[in-house]
Formats: sequence, C-alpha cells, structure tokens
Amino acid sequence: MKKNSREKKFKKIKKKHIWPSIVGLILVTIVVAVLSVASMALISEYMLFASVEREYASAESLVELWSAVDNSNPKKVDELVKGKVEAYVVRDDKKNIEYSFGDNTCEMDHELMVYTTDKGEILLYKDNKTLGFDSDGTFELQKSIDDFVGFQEGKISIEKNIMNPNAIFRVTPFWISISSGKREFLVKSYVGLSYPAILLLALLAGILCFLTIVIYVALVAGIVRRVIDKNKMVGLFLTDEVTRGYNWMGFVINSGQILKRKKNRRANYAIIDVNFINYRYFCMCHSVAQGEEILQKMSGIMRSMAAKRELVGHFASSNFAILLRYEDLEELTKRLKNLTAKLESVDTEHKFSFHIGIKQINDPKFENDSRKQLIDIEKEYNDASTATTTLDGSDESGIALFDNKLVEEQKWIEIVNANQQKALENEEYKVFYQPKYEPKSGELRGAEALIRWISPEFGFVSPGRIIPIFEKNGFITEIDHYMIRHVAKDQKRWLDMGLPIVPVSVNVSRAHFMEPDLAEQIRDIVDAEGAPHEFIELELTESAFFDDKNAILNTIKKLKSFGFAVSMDDFGSGYSSLNSLKDLPLDVLKLDAEFFRGDVDNDRREIIVSETIKLAKNLSMRTVAEGIEVKEQVEFLAQMGCDMIQGYYFAKPMPVEEYEEKMNL
Repeated sequence: MKKNSREKKFKKIKKKHIWPSIVGLILVTIVVAVLSVASMALISEYMLFASVEREYASAESLVELWSAVDNSNPKKVDELVKGKVEAYVVRDDKKNIEYSFGDNTCEMDHELMVYTTDKGEILLYKDNKTLGFDSDGTFELQKSIDDFVGFQEGKISIEKNIMNPNAIFRVTPFWISISSGKREFLVKSYVGLSYPAILLLALLAGILCFLTIVIYVALVAGIVRRVIDKNKMVGLFLTDEVTRGYNWMGFVINSGQILKRKKNRRANYAIIDVNFINYRYFCMCHSVAQGEEILQKMSGIMRSMAAKRELVGHFASSNFAILLRYEDLEELTKRLKNLTAKLESVDTEHKFSFHIGIKQINDPKFENDSRKQLIDIEKEYNDASTATTTLDGSDESGIALFDNKLVEEQKWIEIVNANQQKALENEEYKVFYQPKYEPKSGELRGAEALIRWISPEFGFVSPGRIIPIFEKNGFITEIDHYMIRHVAKDQKRWLDMGLPIVPVSVNVSRAHFMEPDLAEQIRDIVDAEGAPHEFIELELTESAFFDDKNAILNTIKKLKSFGFAVSMDDFGSGYSSLNSLKDLPLDVLKLDAEFFRGDVDNDRREIIVSETIKLAKNLSMRTVAEGIEVKEQVEFLAQMGCDMIQGYYFAKPMPVEEYEEKMNL
C-alpha cells in the first residue's frame, strides 16, 4: 500500500461518524430550542389573549352593573365595585369624560391594540403606569376576589366576577373600551395568568425540557458510542494481532508523528530492523502458536526497552521495527547488544539468534521543518532491512549498519534491472569461454561458457555483479536461453569452419529446471541453430537437486534422451551430494573450487578428492576440477585420474576470438 493511500485511509477511519453526529446534535439542539421557544410563546400569547377576554368579561359586568342601577347615581356603583375595580372612566359620545372612578391613568389618545374575537373587536388603551415588581423584587400578587353574586335590582340578576378570581400575576395594566349606547366605558384591567395557566405552562415547559434533555442525551450518547467505536476501529487498524502492540501501519503512522514534533527535530534517531532468524524452523518443529508466544515475549522485551518518544512495531512474522533515539553510534550499538542478549534468552529451553540492521536518519538535510516532508519511514526501514541482509548466511546474532556502500549496491541493482532487457536485445552480453584441459597431455577437452556484460555505458561488468541480481528478479531464465542460443550458434559455425569442436557446458539456473518443458525448450533452441546435441553440456548447481528432485530427474532423463550431457556444478559445496549421485543419471561431476584453496599439502583434502574421483569413475561419470591455479594441484589430479582441469593454471575465461585460436592449436 502506498504511503499517501495508507494515511488517507487512516484519516478516513479516524474521522468516520464523528462530524455528522456533532452537526446533527447542533442542528437538533437548535431546532428543539426554536420549537420550544415558539411553542411557549404561542401558548403564552394564547393564555394572555384568554386573560384579555376574561378581563373584557369583567368589564362587561361593570357596564351591566351601570345599566342595572340608577346610572344617575354612579356612587352606588362605586360602592359595589370598590375593591373589585381599580379605576374606570365613562365618556360620552363626544369623548368627554362624564364620570371617573379611581386614578385615571388611561392614555386615551394612545390606542394599544385591537383584539379580534368572536364577539368582535376589543379596543385596548395604554396605561401610563406599569405594574410589575414590588420593592422587594418579587411579583406583586393580586388577591382573589370573592365571587360577586346575589346582587339583584329590578329584573336583572348579576352573578359574574367583575375581576378574574384566579389571576395571580399583574403583569401589564391596560384599559378596555366597551361601548354601551352613547357612552364609552374605559375599565382599567391587567394581563394576568391564573394558577391553572401557570401550572399548564410549567408542565409544558417541563415536558419540552424533558424531551430536549432526552434527545440531547441520546445524541451525546450516540456520539460517545461512535467515538468509542472509532477508537476501537483505529486500535484494530493499528494493533498487531499477535503481539497486541503496534503493527506495521501503527508503527509507520506513530513514528512519523514522533519525528514531526518540533522538540524531536534535532534529535538523532535510527530505524532498527530486528530479524528473528530461523523463526520458521522453530514453528515447523514446534507449532505456530508457540512461535507466536515467543514473538509476544520479544515484543514485551523491546517495548520495555523503548523509552519515551521511541516506538516498537511488528513488521512481519519474524521482523520487528524499532524507532530509537541515540546520542552517538557507540551508545546505540551498545544498547542494541544488550537488547540482543535479552532476546537470545527469551526462552530458557532454546537459544535464539537475531540479526539487527541499523539505519541512521540524522541526516543534515533534515534540518528545521524540512524533516517533516523528507523522512519516509518505509524507505528508512527498507534500508535497515538491507543492512540486515548482509548478515544472511550466519546463524549467529549480529548487528549491521546501513552505509553508503549499501546505497551504491542498491543503485547498481536498480541500474541492472533498468538495463537488463535493453542489453539483451542489443547483445551487450558476451559469451566468454574458459577451456578445460586433460591434465596429463594438456589437450583441450572441453570449455565452459561464461557470461560477461560489456556495456557502452558501464564498460566491462563481471558476472558476479549481475548473475545474483538476475537470479533474484527472475531474468536468469532469459540469460539461460541467450547463452544456450549463442553457444549453439558458435558450435555450428566452428563445425562449418572445420574446427575440432569439443563439448561446451552452459549453466542452467535452478529456477529454470523447475519448468516441466525445459528439455524441449533447450532442444528447440539448439535445433534452430543447427548444432549437434552431443557437444552441448547443461550444468546445474548442486543446490538445485534439493528442490523438486522428481521434476529435476524427469528433465535430466529427457535431456539425455535428446543427446545432451548433464553435469553437476560445485560438487561438495552442499551437504547431500552423495545422496544426489545415487538417484540422478549425471555425465559429469565438477569438483568445487573450495577443495583446492588453502594449503597445497592437505592430507584430508587429498583423501576426499581422490575418493570422489574414484566414486565418479565407478558411476561412469567424467570429472572436472575447477579453480586450479598451481602446478602441484595439476600433478595431483593427473595422478588421481581426473579427466579435465579448468582454471587459471591453463587459461582464464576469454572472448570467442581468443578461444578459437586455442582450438586451432
């Protein structure tokens, strides 16, 4: 997964489900608040409107009272309404005041509003005084007025309250206008709320508050739940299933955040690769579960070693990544040696080994804020892993430092990968031949075809710098075909020239031998060039025999049936050569050059070589000793009956033109 894609995915998971819930909470809160205020306002307005209608009914009672008594004697009405009506004014049809009772505070020239009811329009006038709070800060209460009943005069019975008996809050005074005949009665009234109205408002307010709280709590609970779920999801996303610490994703993200912090900008940091070697063998001999238990213990040791602003993550089955601060390389190496010692004793019943690679990231280019953009954790860890690979082949614990040499090697690998196909098409790969001689007579008996890269850009490149790369990237199979084709072409040309041709061996990679139709491929290539099969010998290394032995055996049998010879290269470099000889019908056995390095006089070596040559003869196999450089070795091999010698003593690998000269001798 690419870095940007991974970070985007992480941020998407981290933000998931949170902002929509928060926005929803805000919107619902606003909506509920607006609805609550609007509802309370409508209900209050309705109740106040009802209060105005009640006050109007009381004012009507006053007018009816005037009509019931002798209106020429208003004093009698005053006595009846005393304590029940605060003030009223009677005006004639010309708006002149005929009579007033109480304090006339009506602003008769300022109409307040007109209420429209089923009785018609109710005209209200403004009062020039405002009643609201008493001096102690509390609402002024108005006592209930006893029922005004039982008063009779003439034929009219009045059983109405002139004032609302249940009103408790005198909020705002106003004057109600009622016309009766040619008179206009202005009665001072108050907007008030009754106990039931207040209780109803309180109940409604309580219900709205309760609903608001329930909705709010539900939304907050949903947000909390989503936050918890998100944190769990992020935790699962960044947590390793085996060690329960950070996985590779968690390590990359968190280590990147550590390095971006301003206080860490000038500190020296290193990325460490810890490789538990032979982990797969341990799991194979015991179980995967036991192997994972060891990984858990390892993770615990490394995490306990990591200080603040340091990090540990599980990269793969047997690899861990560590981000460490350090003062100098000596202190860092000492710390890692202590870690290695603890890891080696992670299990008392087994002795484990670990390869550790170090990549320092305290490069001067990471100054100031540029460090944030330039550090690539994956690349740094890859460099640390590259340093670890330099320890491959050793079963002992070790520590390796990534340096410029490894950088150059990596650059060279990239160059080879980028140019290999073009070099093949342009035939920049050249076939060199190294002759094989009979040790007693010195006669040419054969040769080995070896590849060299002669590049217009990079000059002469030895096979050791390209073959390992080809074997890793799979291009080696293309090289095999290329070499067989050119050797067959040369053999056909030499045959046409009348030269005394001898068998030429060509290396075939172990990867190629796993193809079921390899023998047919080689046959077709050689036939296309018109070369005889008996002068082409196919070499495969001893290690190839430890892959699929049955597949290799079938291929060898096919090659021999087509007339090709088959040889085993580097015999003696492995551990199961004799077992291979038992099963495989080989024609030639090449003794590994390591047999002939070191002291010339070595009795044990001479015994092994002589017995191997005897064994090959008994199995009807020819022998070739490679890497021979001194006369004493040649004499010994001649005495032992070795068929051919290949090495610098007789000739080094040479271009085709120079080899042709050797053939003419």
